Amino acid sequence: MAITQPSPAAPVGSVPLTHQIASWAASLGSDDITPQARRWATHALLDWAAVTLAAKCEPLVSILADELATDQPGRCTVVGQGRSTSPLNAALINGAAAHALDYDDVSRAMNGHPTVPVVPAVLALAEELGATGREILDAIVAGVEAECALGEMTQGGHYAQGFHATGTLGCFGAAVAASRLMGLNAEATARALAIAGTQAAGLKCNFGTMVKPFHAGKAASNGLLAARLAARGFTANPETIETAQGFADALCPDFVATSFRPDPRAPYEIEKTLFKYHAACYSTHAMLEAVKDLRHTHAISLDDFEHMTIYVHTRAAGNCSIPDPTTGLQVKFSLRHLAVMALDGVDTAALETYTDANANAPPYMAARQRVAVDYDAARDRMTTRVVIDLKDGRTLVGESDTGQPAANLDAQWSKLSDKFTAIASGPLGGTDRSREVIETIAKIENAPDIAGLMAKIG
Repeated sequence: MAITQPSPAAPVGSVPLTHQIASWAASLGSDDITPQARRWATHALLDWAAVTLAAKCEPLVSILADELATDQPGRCTVVGQGRSTSPLNAALINGAAAHALDYDDVSRAMNGHPTVPVVPAVLALAEELGATGREILDAIVAGVEAECALGEMTQGGHYAQGFHATGTLGCFGAAVAASRLMGLNAEATARALAIAGTQAAGLKCNFGTMVKPFHAGKAASNGLLAARLAARGFTANPETIETAQGFADALCPDFVATSFRPDPRAPYEIEKTLFKYHAACYSTHAMLEAVKDLRHTHAISLDDFEHMTIYVHTRAAGNCSIPDPTTGLQVKFSLRHLAVMALDGVDTAALETYTDANANAPPYMAARQRVAVDYDAARDRMTTRVVIDLKDGRTLVGESDTGQPAANLDAQWSKLSDKFTAIASGPLGGTDRSREVIETIAKIENAPDIAGLMAKIG
């Protein structure tokens, strides 16, 4: 007998959560999206383009492109590869490429990376449909809103259980964004969410391997597929998120459903996006900032320290706790190794820092044995404290909070433009081409379509 009774995840007497999200996405007018939210979406698009272009020569991108962009006809751009393919494959390859360097933006609410599942789905669909720049930005805002709101409801158990939220929640974000861009009604959007939910996957045991960015690509492709199938009438349980044996019941042990966007005047979730300026797991950023500040303030170096203790939230135990990395990719997920490199003055924003040679450098291998990590569930997830005992007997203490979104958007655009130039100029063939792309994205809201941008980054 089928189980039809509602799960505890569905608030008694309320409109089912899946329907709430679907109705909102289908009825959201472009004028309902604030200029501020659209500006943030432009920033997210710029950062996405930077990290995707910078990854054009990554082995995992080549593997996926060779597998998926060879025999599949299509008009959708594979970024940086000079190829085109089908919408679903373009979303997959570009989504994985965007997360390949682990240099893409993050969301505290989502507990993952909000842009990489959404933008690849939106751009692939926009190329096919000829969508305007404003429609593209609106779809990005809607997709990020959905995945981040669901992230808040999943709380910590989903991530702690081993699920990579970028892969699982990202499916919903991509589905909402694609549904909106396709103009699906609420009923079809609910089915798209259901189709996305049944594909939601991504295991944290694969952090430090090619599979982690693959999660982002699959989320983008799966969410796009969900919307396309829903548009054709594909059936699915329209209460998949909250029903018994649905997404929340099966994958989220402490899910608490709340009303979706109860205050329509509240800032959008995209306005809380956190951008990366170190090319490593975001859970290491507060530590890196604290170590770099102590190094600069007290003029210390790797040779001066006797022992270091890093105090972080327990979440870091599951995503950046590789104690003894052997590859450059694993270094991105190693608090201990990154700490000693930062103390040595290594530029952790530079992509060339993350090499196998640095992972296996004898001075760093020896020094990281004198670094301890203390995990504490009571700590704020975005705040890290560092205690360094020096050989001269002094003890230095530093702390950093990397959980606050930028207040000065002009300054943020400048920093993201600098980041774009630093990591994307090479793949594009020079700083002049970089400036062209930056200027194109800056004006994207008024663009009649996405063709000009995709030609520049293809």
